[in-house]
Amino acid sequence: MKISYIIRISKIIIVLTIRDSNDIGFLALAVVFGNITDYYSNFYFVQHVMSMDDKKSPLLGQAITYRAITSSALHHFAYICVIATETLIMLFAFKGSFDMWRARKESLEAFHQAKRYGIVSLILCCLLWFFGFQVVAGEWFAMWMSATWNGLPDAFRLVTYMSVALVYLSLKNDD
Repeated sequence: MKISYIIRISKIIIVLTIRDSNDIGFLALAVVFGNITDYYSNFYFVQHVMSMDDKKSPLLGQAITYRAITSSALHHFAYICVIATETLIMLFAFKGSFDMWRARKESLEAFHQAKRYGIVSLILCCLLWFFGFQVVAGEWFAMWMSATWNGLPDAFRLVTYMSVALVYLSLKNDD
């Protein structure tokens, strides 16, 4: 088996299944399924982060509470946007995996073009978990100050993995 074929298969696996059975496509599927079927489990996370109602530092926490959004309608809107983005991540990851699988024995250019949906999926992951969670939730809403509702370690882990996967997938080292 040629190394180029193994590299191609590894890229398909990264987009479809990796990391303790939690991958991009299947991770997004599980998250979307959970967020829809058990809507309030993670809705409360969004609600508390946006409301800025649980801060470790009373002094600093009070200084920035003007940023808080307490509207339930806006909490639901933000959460639905998260679920919609996760749904797109899932769909693009599955489409990308399928396209790469079909092109696994094709030319370098054909396989490289087949990566497009996988790359889009990973870009959306980085946007959601970096911009959405680390920038907006982490910094604007000061999620890092929350004793209970701090999702920054998980967001950092996901962004790190997705960024590395994005670089690897984007490389034209398939032939």
